[in-house]
Amino acid sequence: MNRTLKDLMDGDRVDGQFLVASCNRCLSNNGKPYLNIVLQDASGTMPAKKWDVEPDDEDICQAGKVIALTGEVLEYKGSPQMKVSYIRDLDQSLVDANRFAIPCPVSPQELVLKLDNYLSSIKDPDLSKLVNSLIKDHREDFIKHPAAVRNHHNCISGLLFHSICMANLAEEVAKLYPVLDRDMLIAGCLVHDLGKTVELSGPIATKYTLPGRLLGHIAIGADLVAEKAKELGLGKNEKALLLEHMVLSHHGEPDKGSSVRPETREALVLHFIDDLDAKMDILDKALDGVNPGDWTQKVFALEEGYFYKPKGN
Repeated sequence: MNRTLKDLMDGDRVDGQFLVASCNRCLSNNGKPYLNIVLQDASGTMPAKKWDVEPDDEDICQAGKVIALTGEVLEYKGSPQMKVSYIRDLDQSLVDANRFAIPCPVSPQELVLKLDNYLSSIKDPDLSKLVNSLIKDHREDFIKHPAAVRNHHNCISGLLFHSICMANLAEEVAKLYPVLDRDMLIAGCLVHDLGKTVELSGPIATKYTLPGRLLGHIAIGADLVAEKAKELGLGKNEKALLLEHMVLSHHGEPDKGSSVRPETREALVLHFIDDLDAKMDILDKALDGVNPGDWTQKVFALEEGYFYKPKGN
């Protein structure tokens, strides 16, 4: 029985099967080739290196494949990394790559129920028509896709999970600040990352698609909103324009990927909610496995900070 990546510690010998999330051929300082690999199972991911590259290794170690390997876990800069000594090809028809995908902490069925409840709760007729039609067009991918390749909500149904968590937050914020347009805020939560259904390849060995790399999910998502509004005869509708603005501005600043800065109340709140939910998921992952009274390793996605886990947790 395979030990999970999460269970492995410095000095552990490994002989098991793992999904190749990514693999790149690199050159060491002395000019020798090596493989820079990210391994994945249902518990998470781990970086790995294979220093002695055999002729068939690159063909075997392709992203999306499940491979057998032997190796040793070593600590590198405070985090575990695997030194792979041997890899072996497997008959992919005999393995289920879904077993190695990171599961969502909330069942997809529960998330879909909440999604449909939020969709039916939007009272503005034009906004309801626009958002429901957008989700309908991309529903299967919206339900299954992760929200990112690695950092946050990088699990099966992670995109939907992130969007629903944001909608839950938005519902409460709208109660605290009645001046907010609740329908617009919920709509923004549901469609702000819809472009990731095009930007990302899917839940297994997730990678960026060509449109994803060239355009990015913000530009893709804004185009989806604009095209759907035109199709529905809402091209000059202010609500459609405001929703498109929310998609374009939800990262907050141009240096964070936004095309424009938030310039409405709802766009600004959407940015804060998106940032909060993403960072909480990153922090939860970093604190997972940390003993109460100890600190995390450096969390690069959170300004390279260290975080303490209180003894009461």
